[in-house]
Amino acid sequence: MSGVILEADDLNLRFGGVQAANGASLKVAANERIAIIGPNGAGKTTFINLCTGYLKPQSGRVVFNGQDVTRLSPQAITRLGIGRSFQIPQLFLDNTVIENLLLALSAREGSWSPFLAMQRHPKAEEMWALLDLVGLKATGNRIVRELPEGMRKLIDIAVALALEPKLIFMDEPTSGVSSTEKFQVMDTLTRVLDARATTAVFVEHDMDVVARYANRVAVWTGGRIAHQGTPDEILSHPEVRETVIGVGV
Repeated sequence: MSGVILEADDLNLRFGGVQAANGASLKVAANERIAIIGPNGAGKTTFINLCTGYLKPQSGRVVFNGQDVTRLSPQAITRLGIGRSFQIPQLFLDNTVIENLLLALSAREGSWSPFLAMQRHPKAEEMWALLDLVGLKATGNRIVRELPEGMRKLIDIAVALALEPKLIFMDEPTSGVSSTEKFQVMDTLTRVLDARATTAVFVEHDMDVVARYANRVAVWTGGRIAHQGTPDEILSHPEVRETVIGVGV
């Protein structure tokens, strides 16, 4: 595969009697949008945690842009260009939207100071521009707690995009978002990813979202990939339809 920016190779991790990662391997090429699907407990989130430093494998390695990042901290991996958003948005609910971006940016850069008003942060204008890009500039001064789940998802992703990652992992970007909002959220997200030339790997349970927004799908089972291919190939696969989608064949 040409243009590979991330390669996870033979990752293994056991929690007691549970094999959370069992030889998990995946190559990610620049500008791909890869959907990870599979039943609950298949190891999807574990894989993201291994690639972003929140967990360390017992064997195997993760290489990003030619550098082995397997044993690095999440903060160090973020600074190298890998972003991460979560199934449940990790936000300061009692702060404003713009403060969330600036606080996250300051913490990751090590530039936060109790004597520096957030609105006077050197990169405040850049963060306002990012909010504009995700269509949330009008909400910048609103308290996060007041906003609906769809907006919180986009804010969490904007926080992950604040350091301009080359690759972003997203854990269920439409989880908790209403059926009427999910395509709006994903349309906005893909537009931003395209504008920033950001590669994306996302866990998703909504097959409509997978079919519409992924260009490659990896099916996880037992801590590793069982199948991968285009959305058409994977979503029509008899085993996937029966064990993942829940359609009997």
